[in-house]
Amino acid sequence: MENRRKIYIVGIEGSGTSALAQIYASMGYEVLGSDNGDHFYWRVLEGKNIKVFQNFDKKNIPDGIEFAIKSSAFNDDNVEIAELKKRGIRIYSYSEALGRLFNEKAGIAVCGTHGKTTTTALLADVMLKLNASPIALVGSQVADWKTNVLLGKGEYFIAEADEYQNKLQYYNPWSVILTSVDWDHPDFFVNFSSYKDVFREFVKKIPITGFLVVWGDSSDTLEIAENARCPVVTYGFGEDNYYRIVNHEQKSMEKGGTQSFEIVCEDKNLGNFEIALVGRHNVLNAASVIALCFEMKLDIEKIRKAIKEFKGTSRRFEKVGMFQDVIVIDDYAHHPDEIKATLQGARGYFPEKNIWTVFHPHTFTRTKALLQEFSQSFEDTDRVIVIDIYGSVRELHGGISSKDLVELINKYLPGRADYIPTMDEAVRYLVETYGRYDVLITMGAGDVWKIAKKLVEINKQN
Repeated sequence: MENRRKIYIVGIEGSGTSALAQIYASMGYEVLGSDNGDHFYWRVLEGKNIKVFQNFDKKNIPDGIEFAIKSSAFNDDNVEIAELKKRGIRIYSYSEALGRLFNEKAGIAVCGTHGKTTTTALLADVMLKLNASPIALVGSQVADWKTNVLLGKGEYFIAEADEYQNKLQYYNPWSVILTSVDWDHPDFFVNFSSYKDVFREFVKKIPITGFLVVWGDSSDTLEIAENARCPVVTYGFGEDNYYRIVNHEQKSMEKGGTQSFEIVCEDKNLGNFEIALVGRHNVLNAASVIALCFEMKLDIEKIRKAIKEFKGTSRRFEKVGMFQDVIVIDDYAHHPDEIKATLQGARGYFPEKNIWTVFHPHTFTRTKALLQEFSQSFEDTDRVIVIDIYGSVRELHGGISSKDLVELINKYLPGRADYIPTMDEAVRYLVETYGRYDVLITMGAGDVWKIAKKLVEINKQN
């Protein structure tokens, strides 16, 4: 039997690393790896003949490893990373490894502060249905795929490209969608200007044969677009956009819950589009995909059909189930603008219902830097429960607490917010107050989804 090239992944069960493992396996590599904690992707990986060790031990690492990849969740004090270094094996970060694969294809990167996951998934799904056979890597499971990766054989590689820690430096894109730019990751970017710098440098790399598709309703994204040497295509609701959204309508849940809109390109109306996603922000996401696909001269009727059929991704306004007669939804929103957009969409979808939100602030640095903005993000929920801040692996505490946020929310919206420290206490409170709300949204980038899951499980037990 032929000896296959062998790679090892430390932290193989992250959403990104598990997808990378599958891509490398599809290329003929023998892939092995390890992880601890929640083993979400274990069955998927085992089904692809990828060996997963469910603990960290230097004995896991076989001889003959060509190179290794490490998740950003683990650092040099990990026993396996230390062993790989001791053996002199080249270790790539997740972003470096993704960049190496991405740069071998006609890479399409979806970047920006908000909307990356949904836009990447929608673009990849449209191109899949148009028989382009892309490789694609999305930061969340796509409903119709039952996974977050496509293992196509075509010329395109579609990737969700994260700006944090300047990871964009590893990608050399053919084309880019830039969805939005709002200051984020204040633990790494000291101010908004330094945050924008990584996008300025990124769009400079797009060749003249490619495209920059950029949200045209923001002066910040347009300022970044000025650095591109490729054709720049704008989309949005504003009159000056090359691809202009008109006649937008959000139907309530009772009327089907879909959104419809038209796209006007210069003076040509491309017709009506329909998406099964909630919120004005998702109309923008869809418009960016329509713009890029139309610039690539793909069939507009097939694009229209594929967008209508798209069912979304996990943790993006995902209906988890029911708690009694309460609709339970989970969402990843963790930045003030995302919270506002999601709750505005929820209000349009559930205009007559009493909406409660459980918000799990994500990282002390973000909460502290954007406290004022967070406090004014909850107008479209009838009540918000704030639980203790989810610290990242890089921070355990900071000079801010969820109590500070609750106090400030109640300054602007008296009586709107409650502080409940833990998830278990929040679940108990929600059970005790059943009957006072019709819709519950769990919201945040950490593990607040466990509250939604617990309530649905309680419902099934009764």
